[in-house]
Amino acid sequence: MDTLTLTRPDDCHLHLRDGPALAAVLGDSARRFARAVVMPNLRPPLTTVAAAQAYRERILAALPAGSDFEPLMTLYLTEATPARELEAAKAAGMVGVKLYPAGATTHSDAGVRRVEAIYPQLETMQAIDLPLLVHGEVTDPAVDVFDREAVFIERHLAPLVARFPGLRVVLEHITTREGVAFVRAARPGVAATITPQHLSMNRGALFEGGLRPHHYCLPVLKREEHRAAVLAAALSGDPKFFLGTDSAPHPRGDKHSACGCAGIYSAHAGIELYAEAFEQAGALDRLEAFASHHGADFYRLPRNTGTLTLRRAPQAVPESLPFGDDRLVPLRAGGQLAWRLVE
Repeated sequence: MDTLTLTRPDDCHLHLRDGPALAAVLGDSARRFARAVVMPNLRPPLTTVAAAQAYRERILAALPAGSDFEPLMTLYLTEATPARELEAAKAAGMVGVKLYPAGATTHSDAGVRRVEAIYPQLETMQAIDLPLLVHGEVTDPAVDVFDREAVFIERHLAPLVARFPGLRVVLEHITTREGVAFVRAARPGVAATITPQHLSMNRGALFEGGLRPHHYCLPVLKREEHRAAVLAAALSGDPKFFLGTDSAPHPRGDKHSACGCAGIYSAHAGIELYAEAFEQAGALDRLEAFASHHGADFYRLPRNTGTLTLRRAPQAVPESLPFGDDRLVPLRAGGQLAWRLVE
């Protein structure tokens, strides 16, 4: 197979930043995806519908000419989010509300410190059918960083899913066999996104030839047994699992600093990387459902009608890309991709 044509996919987990940085990266996603679920962890975070709508307008204004890319907006959940704001989010067509445990990842300092404190908000979200999107890691310093997803599921997510049986929940960017097992066994309405880095790399990639800051993300890469479990979930055809790149651009200097930022930029190859992983597993025929159908179905959106075509041809990845007044280093910088987008 030298070409692969898919229903145009959706990215169900994307960071776009703002200002010149937004303008620098938006085109990469818009060329590949019809829609994207846009994360609200800006500075300041998008805690109101008005702020999210204003951000949506900035995204639309930054799109390349002729693009029909649609940003799907989310609200940043806090312990003080009022019910009226959640109701307004639903009425405005926002697709979900993002739970960041405070301190768990980039720009999460305004997040939730005690999951039980947001139970009133979750009651409202369940009643109006507004999905909860979860960064599933504990921030307890006594918990090993490689165990934070599994501990979050046990301590917080499993009780939450049981307490709110009508609430739709996405466990974002799953990284562990425990995460896969939880989602597989969970009631209907519980799903998970999977990133390209967690499909293709284990934690050894952090130390290939030295410390690799551009392979550092949160949740952090895990052991090979966990990568294999995540890959098996993506390949399974189970509609609970779907594409979410978690593409998260940072200036090169911020990644190279003494306390480097977490996040991997993958939007430059946001579908090509998945095609590689599926092809290596002998399952290219299952990519379309994972990339183009399952996410749309979960969010109760019409499946896209357009198509995207990839051609088997080596594609060099630049060492860096423009990023406002700085540069960013993309995933597989200086290397090659096996597939190329036909534009």
